[in-house]
Amino acid sequence: MAEESDDSEKTEDPSQKRLEDALKKGDVAKSQEVSAWFVLLGTGLVVGMLSSPTAIGVSDALRGYVERAHAIPMDAFAVRDLWRETGMKIGAALALPLIILLVMAVAGNLVQHRFVWSTERITPKLNKVSPLAGFKRLFSKESLVNFAKGLAKIVIVGSLMTLVLWPQRDTVDTMIFRETSVMLTETRDLVLKLIIAILSFMTVVAGLDYLYQRHRWFEKLKMTKQEVKEEYKQTEGDPQIKARIRQLRLERSRKRMMASVPDATVVVTNPTHFAVALKYEDGMQAPVCVAKGVDQVALKIREVAKANNVPVIENPPLARALHASIDIDESIPEEHYRAVAEVIGFVFRMRRRKSWQS
Repeated sequence: MAEESDDSEKTEDPSQKRLEDALKKGDVAKSQEVSAWFVLLGTGLVVGMLSSPTAIGVSDALRGYVERAHAIPMDAFAVRDLWRETGMKIGAALALPLIILLVMAVAGNLVQHRFVWSTERITPKLNKVSPLAGFKRLFSKESLVNFAKGLAKIVIVGSLMTLVLWPQRDTVDTMIFRETSVMLTETRDLVLKLIIAILSFMTVVAGLDYLYQRHRWFEKLKMTKQEVKEEYKQTEGDPQIKARIRQLRLERSRKRMMASVPDATVVVTNPTHFAVALKYEDGMQAPVCVAKGVDQVALKIREVAKANNVPVIENPPLARALHASIDIDESIPEEHYRAVAEVIGFVFRMRRRKSWQS
């Protein structure tokens, strides 16, 4: 019941990290039927194209021993050399068919997933030798599906073999009375017919089984919402901590910005929403933005400016344009030179007038 509840809570698709971790452990979507299909195809190629050359090679390797069996010495050294020579000849005759079967077996795995090198699957684990765990696996859903699939394959493959062999029953009965070359040719053709019939059926089985195994593997790797959160914390950090860090950085940046407002030459505002503090001194190419903000931040900038006798000039279009076009510590764009020059010129005239009056 616990496993079922856990599975029911796995509602989230596996993350890329989870998929990569599964691949490193050798846990991949794999259908044995696809591998069997490739091996069966390789067998058909070997039987169709290499059966005659292979049979001739093996026959040549053994004919001499049958023809001159009486002349073969049987001492220890002669028998050793005999076995070595015979093994080399038979190995040479069977090398190409075996290589083809090996290549097809490897291809059956590579078409399903990329190459994986992992010892995880062969590492001894106590739960693999546990009688209770073995009993559970024996009567698990996967075991029942494999049993039903195997039973269906036996019935269907047996039926296909019957359909292919039954019309040839007279030929099979009299095949032993034919010449060896004719018997081998007829046997090859009959085996090829069987392989083609079974291969046609196995194509459908392999395709459906791969889709099922892929779906089952993907469902097994699904994650609960809690697992997604935990993985995010491990890879990206705790969201709450990151949010707190961003908040602290924003507060420090805002404090530094507010500390620059008393040194500003002028603050250009939209009465309630925008505020941009500009600084200009002799020798500067263009005024620089030392602070900007909207709403509450804009209100704070105006308060700090008034407390430090920094002129606050209301110019809504210019305030909005400057806020949108520049960041802190950046010079104003050229298209705003004239408007800003008029504002700063007005501020400088006000300063000179106050100095004359004083």
